[in-house]
Amino acid sequence: MLNFVVCDDNVVILSKISKLLETIFIKHSFDANIILQETSGNKVIDFLKDNHVDVLLLDINLKGEVSGLNIAEELRKTNKNAYIIFTTGHLEYVMMAYKFKTFDYLPKPITFERLEETIVRLFNDVENESHKKYIKIGNAPTIVCESDIQYIKRDGMKLIYHTEEREYETYSSFSKIQEILPDNFVRCHKSFIVNVNNITNIEPSSNTISFGNNSQCLIGPKYKNNFMEVLDNYGIL
Repeated sequence: MLNFVVCDDNVVILSKISKLLETIFIKHSFDANIILQETSGNKVIDFLKDNHVDVLLLDINLKGEVSGLNIAEELRKTNKNAYIIFTTGHLEYVMMAYKFKTFDYLPKPITFERLEETIVRLFNDVENESHKKYIKIGNAPTIVCESDIQYIKRDGMKLIYHTEEREYETYSSFSKIQEILPDNFVRCHKSFIVNVNNITNIEPSSNTISFGNNSQCLIGPKYKNNFMEVLDNYGIL
């Protein structure tokens, strides 16, 4: 269940947003609950100290000394993952709001359709995130989504994790990582382990594996038979 907090200094708007949310929860059978409806920013900050919150829907321009931006700043000190949705009639605050890893910004007056679109997208994001798996690279460590990795290359004492966007380097060896890698990571060469889920083409005559961004790696003769057998089991060949 996702715990929602709604904060707006206008009690009429606060009640309207809360009722819209509850209607959306029922319509889509979302497992969610509004655990706090509040007009005071200070009370929201106090509530966050002792309660787990997944989603905050905050008016930016609250009356008093504490704004929605202040609430978001306090939240991010201890909670990096909660979803923040800002509402406001003041467009000049939009750029300031996004610095807090804002999920969405809703201009007032808020309509059912616009709020529904945001909440549906939020639950889709939660669902997709729950299915993602991550790999730790190095002792620091760097966390990379498993599905983003195309292949891992051994280069001397280093391993280079290649994704479509960039490369990640660490000092390690294949022997240390192979046991913890998922089954879709397969040794194809003395210097390469590939994520078979990201292969776009294989050219057996040149022993070349291609990926979506035109990057390539090689198939070594020692590993070719086993590698081809794995691909056949995955239905890639």
